Amino acid sequence: MGTRRELSGHTRISTQALTSVARAAAAEAFDVAPSSVRVSWADDAGSLALSVASPISVPSLGAVRQRPERVARTGGTVADRATAAKLGILAQVEHLTGSQLSRVDIRISGIQPTDEGRVQ
Repeated sequence: MGTRRELSGHTRISTQALTSVARAAAAEAFDVAPSSVRVSWADDAGSLALSVASPISVPSLGAVRQRPERVARTGGTVADRATAAKLGILAQVEHLTGSQLSRVDIRISGIQPTDEGRVQ
């Protein structure tokens, strides 16, 4: 019956590691490359607040004119998707890093039009 002994010391996650995780989570939420996502951290009364600036991938206007239901299939309007992304990004960053975030602020910095069925 071996017992597991706790080791003393500190475990810290660097700002660079937190930033990489947050960029990946936001890139997944907005369907863009992680390199196009900017994140910054702030002290929020002793808690950690995340700010994200990212473009968002959306159907092209031509595709939406042909089939308006594409907006709903891609998660709704840009505002709807940005609002929904807050919870997803927060949950993913907290789960992967063990850090607790007080909030996630989103700023959509651009639009990347896409067409369904496009070969990548």
